[in-house]
Amino acid sequence: MESDGHDFLRKRIFKMDRQTQAREIRKLEAAPDVMLGSVHAVTEAGQFVTASASGSQLGPYASGAGQLILVVGSQKLVPDLDAALRRISNHVQPYEDDRLPKQTGVGTQLARILILERDFSPGRTTIVLVREPVGV
Repeated sequence: MESDGHDFLRKRIFKMDRQTQAREIRKLEAAPDVMLGSVHAVTEAGQFVTASASGSQLGPYASGAGQLILVVGSQKLVPDLDAALRRISNHVQPYEDDRLPKQTGVGTQLARILILERDFSPGRTTIVLVREPVGV
């Protein structure tokens, strides 16, 4: 995020006033040209599963972003959807609830889950599977 070669929305949004610019923040978050992120689990059937408290990244993942790039570590591969949901509940949410208060002063909650099975627009999404563990 320190690069001057990219316009990181997160940097821009952190400078904005959530009270007076909330609508503008929502619009910026909803439809970026490129969304780079990850998911919390990938099933053997090819379902990509991610969870969120606010849901701010889920809209761009589902359809809002022009291009979606997901980088996924090997530790996130699970047999099925039940295992994916257990991974989120038993591993990801507790980890985030411990990490976020230290970083932001606010905890998290498991409020929204998105399951991606295929893309409506072929070529919109790029998946990078990394052999080593990456992320939570």
